[in-house]
Amino acid sequence: MAEPVEIFEVGPRDGLQNEIRPIPTVEKIALVDRLSQAGFRRIEVASFVSPKWVPQMADGAAVLAGIARAPGVRYAALTPNMTGYAGARAARADEVAIFASASEGFSRANLNCSVDDSIARFLPILESARADGMAVRGYISCVTDCPFDGPTPPGAVADLAARLIDLGCYEVSLGDTIGQATPDSLTAMLRAVLDRVPAARLAGHYHDTAGRACDNIEASLALGLRVFDAAVGGLGGCPYAPGAQGNVATEAAMDRIESLGYTTGLNRAAILDAAAMARQMRTGA
Repeated sequence: MAEPVEIFEVGPRDGLQNEIRPIPTVEKIALVDRLSQAGFRRIEVASFVSPKWVPQMADGAAVLAGIARAPGVRYAALTPNMTGYAGARAARADEVAIFASASEGFSRANLNCSVDDSIARFLPILESARADGMAVRGYISCVTDCPFDGPTPPGAVADLAARLIDLGCYEVSLGDTIGQATPDSLTAMLRAVLDRVPAARLAGHYHDTAGRACDNIEASLALGLRVFDAAVGGLGGCPYAPGAQGNVATEAAMDRIESLGYTTGLNRAAILDAAAMARQMRTGA
């Protein structure tokens, strides 16, 4: 039997957050509902950040209220602070995510604080989530390269990943935020992280700016990772990372993973249908 690899669908949140066109809530709900029928176990659907900074995500509560929740699917939301956490919990998110950077330059651009200060901000979320029985996922940005600081030392990523696990994150997603990682640089980073955190608690989140995301997934599989974030239709990017053009497309990640003999459990026809919907959402056509 083929070994399973999970694709964590992030298109409705990480994919749509940087789109210029204001996307109606009803379209976001329709995309999530389509994805809910494709075989995913986890879908990230909303972000409870200030609408001043990410206006595309201002309707997170309405999206979570409007979707048709499928059995066995967990619907996740990004929460940068206690206000966001309270909003996500009220909206019945099944899990939340916090996000930190392995580089100081990106942390200051994205969160307006140092890496250490960002962790301090997350402590109340982690404490509340523990009391509420809410699962928390951690994201780390700029795991190999930073648009402000240049190459990221692998040890810095390992330290931060271990810290997030120790604080209560059930999984840490390692983000190649500007899509400049190579299989060699990614492998060096992963070897350092794996000395501190087991592969079963890690995920890969690779942008395809330089066209190497699937190669980086393959390199990560060789080191034991079995969870990868992807965005249907290749949606996405980061508003604070110049040149980050998009997440690896779910359909491309699925094809590469399955070509290597693994199984994703996803329905290809449903994925392609959702990808076509996602691309239409970019233009409103």
